[in-house]
Amino acid sequence: MASPLPLTFFILSFSLVVSTSISSNEKETHLHFYFHDIVIGKSPTAMRIAQANTTDTSKTLFGALVMIDDPLTESSDLDSKLIGHAQGMYALASQEEAGLMMAMTFSFVDQEFNGSTLVVLGRNAVFDEVREMPVIGGSGKFRFAKGYVLAKTYAFDLKTGNAVVEYDVHVRHW
Repeated sequence: MASPLPLTFFILSFSLVVSTSISSNEKETHLHFYFHDIVIGKSPTAMRIAQANTTDTSKTLFGALVMIDDPLTESSDLDSKLIGHAQGMYALASQEEAGLMMAMTFSFVDQEFNGSTLVVLGRNAVFDEVREMPVIGGSGKFRFAKGYVLAKTYAFDLKTGNAVVEYDVHVRHW
């Protein structure tokens, strides 16, 4: 008969992991800012870097991959206070609607959160009134972040593709 010691050790180890993963140091933060996606203009912040052979004939630009370094500002005015940048990419990932797969890091440059980041990865159906995407991590003040963002288009120019998106970010972190 096998010794009960390995099972006892496993249960003790598991209990220790569970009890140490719960902490009263967790904080909840709500951030509100505007994301400026500038496709056409004197200083574009979003650039198509790859596409499928059929992207330009697709009604949704399916297959395009866009790299971004979009300013995050305090208000909808691009000249308002800069609080950070959305850096990463989005892919036009739906053949039926304007649906983006977004992989981006919000890199903050202002005050309390200077040098900290939040990572967002998820689907963005850009013509829905409000879109929810998960926050899957962070660094600095947002270490171990988890939460969600709510994105709402504030302004969109169909001719240029330039957009201003209002973001409400809700995260728990250490």
